[in-house]
Amino acid sequence: MPLTLEQRAQGALIGAYVGDALALGPHWYYDLDALRHDYGAWIDSYTDPRPDRYHAGLRAGQSGQAGFILDLLSGSLNACGGYDEADFCRRLDEDFFPLLDGTPLNGPGGYTSQSIRETWRLRVGRGQPWGRVAGLADTTEAAERILALAIRYARRPADLARHCAANTALTQCDTTVMAMTVAYGCVLGSLVRGEPLDAETSGRLMTLVRDGELPFHSVTSAGETTPPPGPEAPRTAGQFPSPDALLTVSGAVRAARDPDIRIEPAWKASLVYGLPCAVYHQFPAAYYLAGRFQDDFESAVLHAVNGGGQNQARAMLTGALCGAIGGIQAIPARFIEPLEHSTQRMDLAARLARQAAQA
Repeated sequence: MPLTLEQRAQGALIGAYVGDALALGPHWYYDLDALRHDYGAWIDSYTDPRPDRYHAGLRAGQSGQAGFILDLLSGSLNACGGYDEADFCRRLDEDFFPLLDGTPLNGPGGYTSQSIRETWRLRVGRGQPWGRVAGLADTTEAAERILALAIRYARRPADLARHCAANTALTQCDTTVMAMTVAYGCVLGSLVRGEPLDAETSGRLMTLVRDGELPFHSVTSAGETTPPPGPEAPRTAGQFPSPDALLTVSGAVRAARDPDIRIEPAWKASLVYGLPCAVYHQFPAAYYLAGRFQDDFESAVLHAVNGGGQNQARAMLTGALCGAIGGIQAIPARFIEPLEHSTQRMDLAARLARQAAQA
């Protein structure tokens, strides 16, 4: 029986929470031998962080800070019936920033990312207004929250891109980071709409670019070897300089399906695409794992976790993609039931999914 948009939307949001929590214990092991020593040959469930590492003091099934912020944005969407930037910023000011002190090993989830620390220093430390507190961090921090916007506005790509770009700009101002973040949101939204994750995903998104739905500048169409005739259309305000971030996804999916390109075991995609936190490592790996394990949510997120490095972002982004592909029923109950705030988050996901379906 075909999946409904609501099932895909619920799967995307819960998939993100699951991926975030699965990597809480083994987060940020760049020495993979140390990872195997501490957690064994294969991590297949929620684990406690070790007392001498990141997130110390938290327990298996709890969320990192990305999950906390995702709660704030999802809660704002549900309370307001859509994206209200002022309401979300108020929640950050009142419910989140008072819990921080500007240092890394502090705050909800036991660690505060670079972009949030930079924003906190400008907003709280210097009293700067929203719109003037973004920093140059090249991480996926914004993507880990704007995925809620991609779900909510999946049926309205232009609004999806507009809101994702505006929300990203609250904390991150590098245009390449913004382009890759918005592109991820566009991919996720397409999956929530029910489009496949395949070699044509980039082409479908490029059609939206040419139709003026997505804010990317296009000189040629995906796959063209010669430029189209006539003058190049001028760039407009708010456009990203190139559509390359949209073209990444289909290349990664092709690699995942090409019998001559095998990454074995699949967790070694983290070594191929890169262990660190930057967007240009994280997004391709998430696209690869989601493309390879489209019908197997569990394998996708566990390979993301077992790859080490910034596995929390990798698993969260992969979990959202595969949750959208397979729907909420594709996520094993053994991941949902022990998840922190699982009942509230399932209710949150259901309400957000209803909004998305009615948009």
